Amino acid sequence: MRDVGRTLTSSVLTVALALWAGSAGAQPGKDWGMYGADYGNTRYSALDQISTKNVRKLRVAWIRSLGSLESQESTPIVVGDTMYVSTSTGPKYVFALSARDGTVKWKYEPELPKDVVATVCCGLDSRGVAYANGRVFVTRLDAALVALDANTGKELWTVTVVDYKTGHAITSPPLVYKNLVVTGFAGGEFGVRGAVQAYKQDTGELAWKTYTIPGPGEPGNESWIGDSWKTGAGSTWYVGSYDPKLNLVYWGTSNAGPWGAHTRSTDTSEYGQYTNLHTASQLAFDGDSGRIVWAYQMTPADVWDYDGVNEAVLADLRVGGQTVPALMKADRNGFFYVLNRESGKLVSAQPFVEVNWAKGIDSATGRPIEDPEKRPRLNRWARNVCPNLFGGKNWEPMSYSRQTGLAYIPSFNLCMDIAGKAEDYSPGKFYLASEFDLDKAGSGGHLSELKAWDPVKQAAVWGIKEDLPFLGGAMSTAGGLVFYGNTHGALKGVDAKTGDVLWQFNVGTGILQSPITYAVDGKQFLAVVAGRVKGPPSFLGKIGQKVIDASPEGGVLVVFELGN
Repeated sequence: MRDVGRTLTSSVLTVALALWAGSAGAQPGKDWGMYGADYGNTRYSALDQISTKNVRKLRVAWIRSLGSLESQESTPIVVGDTMYVSTSTGPKYVFALSARDGTVKWKYEPELPKDVVATVCCGLDSRGVAYANGRVFVTRLDAALVALDANTGKELWTVTVVDYKTGHAITSPPLVYKNLVVTGFAGGEFGVRGAVQAYKQDTGELAWKTYTIPGPGEPGNESWIGDSWKTGAGSTWYVGSYDPKLNLVYWGTSNAGPWGAHTRSTDTSEYGQYTNLHTASQLAFDGDSGRIVWAYQMTPADVWDYDGVNEAVLADLRVGGQTVPALMKADRNGFFYVLNRESGKLVSAQPFVEVNWAKGIDSATGRPIEDPEKRPRLNRWARNVCPNLFGGKNWEPMSYSRQTGLAYIPSFNLCMDIAGKAEDYSPGKFYLASEFDLDKAGSGGHLSELKAWDPVKQAAVWGIKEDLPFLGGAMSTAGGLVFYGNTHGALKGVDAKTGDVLWQFNVGTGILQSPITYAVDGKQFLAVVAGRVKGPPSFLGKIGQKVIDASPEGGVLVVFELGN
């Protein structure tokens, strides 16, 4: 058997891989030690034992039931010979498994408050856990952060990040670096005030907390009408990225709250100063203090629920003959942004899906050039707005391949009608001030597409269209492959250069997350979590019902290996 992964010809590349791998205890190139594979959330693996030449030989190695029926959105992580995976519903369980054969090493089963489901927006999700320094860090729907002993599953400490009863929840794994564990939280539909919070890994002591919505006397508070900042959302419900060299933490923020802009802005495309900072934005924080170093707002005075939480993917790109420390973001508003991750300045932005709410991005100001007819107002409908509030891409993670230089984007092809409506704020209750019809396909008939995107040329290279909305993510490897799963449960291995589907296997239920790959004892494995696509599709009417019907209940983890 040949070596797993080609031998790196440069010690510089080896150091670079170690730097970006990040998680203390993880083995660069072999483990999948972090949610997004590395600090840059590239979801790229240097393993190449499974390649375009032999991917057709993949077979099931082992299967593990997850014991939970709700939608499974978890990405497992692998450190050494142990896989850590959370399940839906809170999580209901966190398992430590043998990465070789799936044998259970330990199981963590938290007791969550029974009323926690009343203040969760869009599914009883747990997207994974984090590992560092012998600890597994778990976030929960009751807005708690927990540290477990990685060897035993014993609870070491628990902290309450925010009060779940007022609409807060945590559905995504934290970010770990140095001696810190950093988390955001959800609640943009409940009128919360977003923040990012860092805790010491060994004790759970709060190290820093930074609000995303500036209060009185803070720069940016003037972008809110009156006291609307208090319920301004800007929640931080997805994952962060980290640049060890710059010591910057990158986090996206959610929609402004409520969705209807008449409560907090001018309710027109001429919003002036009322941009509602720092919602629908990409933020960079100092890793030690939490100070906001720079901010870039993708959708000022957001009234479409376009959010800005999608993962920041970090890589160095050659643009105009120069190497740019880039941050790539396939935003829900339909534009693919390349920012300088050191300064926050716009490098380029182009639509990667059908976009009609804006005509483009002004390269001088970085702001969208809106079509006023596509901005909903109080009691005034905007019709056929593309993309819809699920976005050109939602949280489902994209991948960036260092081998091809392409980003692989799970994109939607959906439009909507939307209008503002009068609504009063009540703590712990939905606060949207908006009504909508999302049951609309974009042009072309398909509802989603895996797109290979050149971030330098800002152009599509190839695409694979899917008949139902794309609710899983992508992963790329040095074996020249991209793996992704669809709503029907088909896990596919694709040629990263051409988009040709080389292999597929149906796992029996819908796939809502990207696969991972790892190596143990010189052998490369492919793993994916699957189980009923349910939560957000319930907003999609007839389209959503097709999604739910296509994926039976039952969470499962399926692991593959190469056969003879």
